[in-house]
Amino acid sequence: MIAATIDALDAAASLVAAARAGRRDNQAEDRLAALDPTALAVALSDPAHRLAFWLNVYNGAVRVRLLRDPGAYRRRWRFFSSPAITVAGRRLSPNAIEHGILRRSAISLGLGYARNPVASRFERLHRVGRLDPRIHFALNCGARSCPPLAAYDPEHLDAQLDAAARSYLTSETAVLDGGTTARVPRLLLWYLGDFGGKAGIVRLLGQFGVIDPTAPPRITFGTYDWTLAVADPALRAERPTGSVTLEFAGPVAELED
Repeated sequence: MIAATIDALDAAASLVAAARAGRRDNQAEDRLAALDPTALAVALSDPAHRLAFWLNVYNGAVRVRLLRDPGAYRRRWRFFSSPAITVAGRRLSPNAIEHGILRRSAISLGLGYARNPVASRFERLHRVGRLDPRIHFALNCGARSCPPLAAYDPEHLDAQLDAAARSYLTSETAVLDGGTTARVPRLLLWYLGDFGGKAGIVRLLGQFGVIDPTAPPRITFGTYDWTLAVADPALRAERPTGSVTLEFAGPVAELED
């Protein structure tokens, strides 16, 4: 089982490493496709292993799809709902990975308050045991407003997720009106229930030092820039809204604008 775990984790991490370099890793894709579904579930029985694996698969799958057809990003809803990668013989879309597996069968437009009552056997077998809201600061969909692309390591996952959350919330939150208002990233609205509502958002901001937890501010939500920016994942490309130039800098699709 140890060998199977290492192989699955390595294939997913290799997918992200290639994506960060602006290329596809066909060998890693083939290894992921050839995994046995039951053996994979057993190999990823450790929660950190499972979460790191599927975070990396999502991030790699989105880049694979963009490398294959960057123009598909113009129709975001279709882009995120169309198959992007095969894992253990199952064709999966980014939405299937995020909402079905990482968010435990959440309905994509349910704000985190609705679950899919007819999840597939594959989804039930592979979804995480507990939804960790910090995943929203780790998933990179290629847009300028999304968190940067990174590979996640199960041995350091908790620290990595804390760092990702702190960095994103600090950079994307504006504390206004003398600290009485906090304008937070829009993805916190899209997944409001995942964060425990507005009260949970306030706790999160206090936990990561973005606000003074003893003086909770009023929460408002900013806009989201869907400009494609996927060349160097550490950069945010300067491109007009709607551009789909694939310049390898840059979460779950909202309905089309």
